Amino acid sequence: MTNKLILQLENGSLFLLALALYIHFGFSILYFFLFLLLPDVTMVGYLKNPAVGAKIYNLGHNLVFPVLLSFMYLFTHTALLLAISIIWFAHIFIDRTMGYGLKYSDAFKHTHIQNL
Repeated sequence: MTNKLILQLENGSLFLLALALYIHFGFSILYFFLFLLLPDVTMVGYLKNPAVGAKIYNLGHNLVFPVLLSFMYLFTHTALLLAISIIWFAHIFIDRTMGYGLKYSDAFKHTHIQNL
């Protein structure tokens, strides 16, 4: 089993866990699929150049911000924060399952997982 396959299996499993948690908490499945691709708006930075694009893209595709939202939920019990964080986690996990990782500044297809 290759490292790439292991990463795909891990991230695919985490996507399924995020989806299961989202359903478990009773959030609308319609909203899940409506907003699943929303973090991809961070690709707008690539209109400027690959370096700016990578920085903005990576802001929307790292796990720090959904973790922060999850912690905020724990302290505020605002369900919307939890729903957003789970969808954001799911997006990152499905992206990484497909090989789309954090971007390097030289090219959109050069990620921390592979060179597409």
